[in-house]
Amino acid sequence: MFRTLLAIALRHLVGRSRQTLTTIAGVAVSTMVLITTISLTRGLLDSFVETIVDVAPHITIKGEPLDPLPVDLLSGSGGARYAFVDENIQKEERKEVRNYRRILKLLDSGNLAGEIVAASPYVESRVIVINGGTNQPILLKGVLIEQENAISRISDRLTRGDISFFEKTPNALLVGRTVAEDLGLDLRDEVTVVPASGPARQCKVAGVFFSGINAVDNTVFVSLKFGQILERLPADKVTGIGIKVKEPLDNEPLARELERSTGYTSDTWQEENANVLSLFNRIGYIVFSLVAFVGVVSGFGVANILVTTVFEKSRDIAIMKSFGFPAEALVGMFILEGFLVGFAGAIAGGFLATASINLLASIPIETSQGPLTKSGFSMSWNPIYFFFVIFLTVLISTVAATIPSTRAAKLEPVQVLRDSSL
Repeated sequence: MFRTLLAIALRHLVGRSRQTLTTIAGVAVSTMVLITTISLTRGLLDSFVETIVDVAPHITIKGEPLDPLPVDLLSGSGGARYAFVDENIQKEERKEVRNYRRILKLLDSGNLAGEIVAASPYVESRVIVINGGTNQPILLKGVLIEQENAISRISDRLTRGDISFFEKTPNALLVGRTVAEDLGLDLRDEVTVVPASGPARQCKVAGVFFSGINAVDNTVFVSLKFGQILERLPADKVTGIGIKVKEPLDNEPLARELERSTGYTSDTWQEENANVLSLFNRIGYIVFSLVAFVGVVSGFGVANILVTTVFEKSRDIAIMKSFGFPAEALVGMFILEGFLVGFAGAIAGGFLATASINLLASIPIETSQGPLTKSGFSMSWNPIYFFFVIFLTVLISTVAATIPSTRAAKLEPVQVLRDSSL
């Protein structure tokens, strides 16, 4: 029975080859668009996570002590106590990590040593950099270059200059490419750095780097000592400590342990970039929802060709029923036709999606994709997307075939043969 129904279904589809091919093409295009769009949006997220994990600290210890103030001052007082705040106007304390060397020793001892790969103390400072008649506010970050290199591999990301020149040159700068382009800086150029307080200082560009993360490429690195001088910090204080760990995707327990051990706030890279990650996820859901409608439209195309087939083949259907074909078999035959059209279109769409993904990934243009700057589009090659979209497309086409198949099952052979011209 199945072989007979399959032969009839193929005969129906081949008999209307032009309409069948048009419907298959529509299904293929919708499949290609859906796979390519998911690959693009997911590829951007994967690229962001990979770049962040490779460049930025996985956990950051910030100069924010964990000393919560008492919340309930009147509990159990029975209303007999009163609390007053009298002239409590104070200068906001600067965020700083005190005695950071003790914390570095703590990170290099016990169980923490087995989970932490590198730790880099830093001092952040907002300054104005002046080059000739051009000036720009930037974030200046004082670091110990060896420790920072262990986290961000800054030496591998230098497009001009080298680390040794940076280490040997007083008041040397490692400038992000974005800053260098905005200020027109090149190697050995001398610029003026103006801190929030204190005298301006002359500095020399020792290197230009490019990380691909726009926030990092808008930063300038200096030595830790120079950063402390600009911020007027003593030698035992820093703004924070960046940490690289062995398990960057499962770092939440370690961050909480560091808070208990050090007494300072410890943020993971996921917490630092929560807004961006959430935005990527929302964009992915929105794009998937919009493009999924294309699949629904292709399902209507499948239903259309089968409705036409039922209309044109109503007499053949009546004859098949009169020969003893049950209604369930006829329903199955048209559902099989919808499955075949959807499957052929989905497979063709998978091949087209492979070609379109390769094409987009090979376009040699530099694009600023949200927080990243990449050469070419970031595309994801996860086979799950292909299987999921192909399955969804075939499912929609098969479900769409139930509408005309139900109509075919309800045809009365006597009525159809009486009304038709033999």
